[in-house]
Amino acid sequence: MSKLNENGVIVEFVKVGSYVKVSAVDPVSMIEVSIVGNPMSGEAMLTRTAIRKLKYVMEKRGK
Repeated sequence: MSKLNENGVIVEFVKVGSYVKVSAVDPVSMIEVSIVGNPMSGEAMLTRTAIRKLKYVMEKRGK
């Protein structure tokens, strides 16, 4: 099981109407997740949420 290096995670923000889609990719395992959130939540909070989801998915897959 490889540990996620949060500094290496690729995070992308795409504004879609009144919300923002945030994608997070682990470049080692190539696992990608996305969340949808309120842009008023702030970039830092949306990034933390996407990385938390990425960690969850990686643990669930045993990576």
